[in-house]
Amino acid sequence: MGRKPEAESNTGHPTPSHVTLAVVLQVRAGRLQVLLWQRAQQPFAGRWSLPGGYLQPNETLEESIRRHLAAKVDVRELAHLEQLETLSEPKRVPREWQLATGYLGLVPSDLDPKLPGDTAWHPVDRLPAVAFDHREIVHAGRERLRAKLSYTNIGFALAPALFTVSELRDLYTAALGHEVSATNLQRVLVRRNVLHATGARRSPGPTGGRPGALFRFRERRLEITDQFAVLRPPGPARAAAS
Repeated sequence: MGRKPEAESNTGHPTPSHVTLAVVLQVRAGRLQVLLWQRAQQPFAGRWSLPGGYLQPNETLEESIRRHLAAKVDVRELAHLEQLETLSEPKRVPREWQLATGYLGLVPSDLDPKLPGDTAWHPVDRLPAVAFDHREIVHAGRERLRAKLSYTNIGFALAPALFTVSELRDLYTAALGHEVSATNLQRVLVRRNVLHATGARRSPGPTGGRPGALFRFRERRLEITDQFAVLRPPGPARAAAS
């Protein structure tokens, strides 16, 4: 009989370090913004980077990123958190062989997390000088969000508990990067049974106007609502939402 192959051993086999990073997004001042912290040490001292850090022994990836967010940028409450991608380019980080697992986190627009002095929100479409490959990771997070706004109820993670359709339209517009019709958005989300009319109304502002009907999301956890839907920019003969 032939000799049985020996089990492969990891002894002496080099392994990379592993970090978790978070693309934390929020609509602030009418723009989609990402949370970044400014590096104090080399490499890339003075540049901005995504919050995160090293994976510890006996720790899951999600436990790791939640720990780093709580410790570094005081973001403990996220409406939604999901794994985004793993970066494995061997030379993506100077001086170290490092894997990075990115996460997408969303903060509702009515929250204002307390931030340390070296941390700030930055518009996704106007990022400062960033470290490593973090610009590409931020853009990957934005594209994941845009895609899921089409076929899931992920808007719940951007919106406050109660909102008018116009307020929700503004959040979708900021996240998608193009104008969205409030009428069409309401029609689509009601048809998909995503929104619930509360029966309450928002009081008119100082300039008057009709009180706005208040809605809420039926579920505040991720659900696929229409796997084939796409929210497209408005065209000459096309509505803003379909």
